[in-house]
Amino acid sequence: VQLQASGGGSVQAGGSLRLSCVVSGRTFSSKIMGWFRQAPEKEREFVAAVSRRASGTFYADSVKGRFTISRDDAKNTVYLQMNSLKPEDTGVYYCAVDSTIRSYASRNEPDYDYWGQGTLVTVSS
Repeated sequence: VQLQASGGGSVQAGGSLRLSCVVSGRTFSSKIMGWFRQAPEKEREFVAAVSRRASGTFYADSVKGRFTISRDDAKNTVYLQMNSLKPEDTGVYYCAVDSTIRSYASRNEPDYDYWGQGTLVTVSS
């Protein structure tokens, strides 16, 4: 499984960005997908996750109401629409695959088996 994330960039506070992550493999629709981020000098943290077949979405409290995760199983792609960006949203954003069959979308980094290379988001004040 390979993941290719894109869409990062530099924006001013209040702006928007849309991240994309294309996943190789034929069983994308059965996988839970997540986005994590790592700010400078901080540990990587959960941002959002979407269940198999988009049956449920989950968000960190810090992004709830501003970010939207979605997936297009026909394109093997997961998206992260980020609105009302804040300087504290700055970091490298990673998409990840949880290949274990679960009844929930995990927020735990160790549950994700495959990771993309990350895309940098910089929000200036």
